[in-house]
Amino acid sequence: MSATEAVGIQAARTDAETLGALTHRLALHAPAHDRDGSFPWEGLRAVHEAGLLTASVGRRYGGVGLEARDTVEVFLALGEGDPSVALISAMTVFQHAAQDAAGTWPEELYAHVLAESQVRPVLINAVRAEPELGAPARGGLPATVARRTSDGWSVSGHKGFATGSEGLDYHLVWVVTDEPEPRVGHVIVPGDAPGIRIERTWDHLGMRASSTHDVIYTDVAVPFENFSGAPVGTVPNNGAPHGVFALAVPALYVGVARAALEAFATFAQERVPTSLGRPIATLERIQSVAGEARAQIVQAELVLAALAADVDAGTADPARLGLAKLLTSRAAIGAVEAITAAIGNPALTRSLPFERHLRDVLCARPHPPQDDAALVAAGRSLLQL
Repeated sequence: MSATEAVGIQAARTDAETLGALTHRLALHAPAHDRDGSFPWEGLRAVHEAGLLTASVGRRYGGVGLEARDTVEVFLALGEGDPSVALISAMTVFQHAAQDAAGTWPEELYAHVLAESQVRPVLINAVRAEPELGAPARGGLPATVARRTSDGWSVSGHKGFATGSEGLDYHLVWVVTDEPEPRVGHVIVPGDAPGIRIERTWDHLGMRASSTHDVIYTDVAVPFENFSGAPVGTVPNNGAPHGVFALAVPALYVGVARAALEAFATFAQERVPTSLGRPIATLERIQSVAGEARAQIVQAELVLAALAADVDAGTADPARLGLAKLLTSRAAIGAVEAITAAIGNPALTRSLPFERHLRDVLCARPHPPQDDAALVAAGRSLLQL
């Protein structure tokens, strides 16, 4: 069966009731996975059951696609529940959207992915960064090489920051070929292929359950059709972000700020110092902090909503879209930092969720486009350079 004949893609449930229940389910396990860095299978199964991992599958493959408006609502909800689950999910959702836009997967292989996705979570991610290269968004060729063999490609190299590594069914590995005229691109590597080793290097401040470990590829054999590249120098290392990805990742971090604000409201209502004799929620200082945090979050939500409307209308300005992460992450981080500062020492104890939310929201900064890159791109656009 070809991918164009695939039918029966599970309908994504993006109504407020479903998303609210999903936020609650993810939040139940998030603290434990944060503590031990374990893979968050419970949350990913819940996301799968809601039909969200395949929500962006295009109509030509039996799906309906995921509108930008729904993308924002989905990842606000997932990020509020467990941002590590949200990030792993975003990688898979983006790959389905990218396939709909460009169609680089072999038809039979993609049909198999869609069939399997109806019965279990099938996780996919582009594995691009390297210890020496850093993030490909900054330029440079990968040291990971796809060598031509008699019946396909042999892939060898060392990748870093591979989100979802321990659970990936397919790695889209950024490689350069050993051909006389080298090509660069993603080669599709099944996650269970011989020669793949996960190095558990992820020991991070936040997003600790995202399984963003190193991956070593040693002579991993893949078929010819699993690679579609372009001559070196003819394609950018990091093209303009697809609307789904440009909004999903910022939205999940705004979701973290939402979770922090909800926890702050509960804490302020329940905290009754003996010196005060009433909840600290009655203090104008606490009310002001809550109001400021809400203002920051509303600002971020409005930015996401406006950009999503542009994407859905087909009128999105890439320069404006490129500022989405910068504007929303600044707001989300500012909100959580203010909440943490207002609570004081209790906010930094591991028995309360605030320090986890703070650690998680700070992880927005390294995601591309990083602030300096986003500002330079916006400035060049404005100056017509």
